[in-house]
Amino acid sequence: MIWSRLRKMAISLPAALLAVVLLVGINETGYMRSHDAVGDLARSHATRTALDRLLQNMLNAETGLRGYLLTGDDRYLQPYNEAVATINSNLDELRQTYRQLPQDQADFAQLSQQIARKLSELDLSLNLRRQNNDDAWKFVLSTDVGKDNMDAIRTIAARMVERSAQQAQGSTQEILHSLMLSRIGIATVAVIGLLAFYMYLRQTNALQEANEREQEVLARERDRLEQQVRERTASLSELANHLQQVREDERAHLARELHDELGALLTAAKLDVARLKSRIDMQVPEHAERIQHLTETLNNGIALKRRIIENLRPSSLSNLGLTASLEILTRDFAQSGNLQVETSLEEVPLSDAAQLTVYRLVQESLTNIGKYANARKVLVCVHNHTNHVSVQVRDDGAGFDTTRIRADAHGLLGMRHRVEAAGGRLTVSSTPGEGTLVSATLPHRIA
Repeated sequence: MIWSRLRKMAISLPAALLAVVLLVGINETGYMRSHDAVGDLARSHATRTALDRLLQNMLNAETGLRGYLLTGDDRYLQPYNEAVATINSNLDELRQTYRQLPQDQADFAQLSQQIARKLSELDLSLNLRRQNNDDAWKFVLSTDVGKDNMDAIRTIAARMVERSAQQAQGSTQEILHSLMLSRIGIATVAVIGLLAFYMYLRQTNALQEANEREQEVLARERDRLEQQVRERTASLSELANHLQQVREDERAHLARELHDELGALLTAAKLDVARLKSRIDMQVPEHAERIQHLTETLNNGIALKRRIIENLRPSSLSNLGLTASLEILTRDFAQSGNLQVETSLEEVPLSDAAQLTVYRLVQESLTNIGKYANARKVLVCVHNHTNHVSVQVRDDGAGFDTTRIRADAHGLLGMRHRVEAAGGRLTVSSTPGEGTLVSATLPHRIA
């Protein structure tokens, strides 16, 4: 049944796509025709405007010259000169326009000739007036040559304006025709689209019902899988906690074995060296050197044994408390790494397991700083708050990109697991070149 519905949808969707393609094609065709018509309309308007400016400048030139001829005042020559200069630019503008309109080039040529004659007549009258040849310019002024030229200019310009108006009207009709075709096309395509959409909705509703049934099945399966994941996650968490505890127990057992067995052996060896020292001649340089070397070797072995035991299970944590243990840990780290380590430690109400978690967190952080950070200064803080304890280890080292932590970064993963197993939360903030901040919060657990 689903396949039959999909086949029906395969029919309606192409119909809708065809309607869209037709709509786009009709709109594009109408746009192109309207665009060309608007361009023609704009050219017609620009032509009419240029012709109006040309006629107005001709009138200004004639009026300014007549004022000068009658009064002799040079102020009338300013509008004349400006008009003559503008007439040439008007003719250049019209020449560019009519270059694209071959049917009007003949009228434009006649208009240019008449304007040239009129400007020649005006220039002649101006030169005669400047030469004080009053009879000559008055004779030119009294003839009908100037009037005939202006009438011819007006006639040709009116004919060109009329033709431009007809072109504008034709462009307007073309725009209206394109809009009408677009309306008809859009209405037709809209009807086709609505039919296709109706078919699509019917088929979509059927598919939606089938999908809802499938979603219900998938939801039940997802809930079952999520329950399995929660159960297995809880089992893995318990197993990880158990392994962590086993590890700590093994480390404690190994620390006791080293302390009891190896410590006894090293102590006995040191006592034997003391007996030998009292029985041999220490004045012999070779004997003294050998005894001294053996004593130093035993002392180094005893110191190494103590460091190993402290790393496996810090005895100071159970004997002196968390604050003193952290002070010893940071002091030894500062001496071995030649770093400046500052501490701000407060007594905190935590259980023995939580104190061990804090100690291991600081220990692992310092180990990472010594290996990778290349830092100069480290700050270790343990503060007691109302409902929780905050632990922070900050360095000014190289830092790293926290979004690109490798999957084999077991140290960070181990710290996070320890803190979360104790009911806390661990955050690691770092920027390359700006150091790293390891911060943890643990709830109060008084045991």
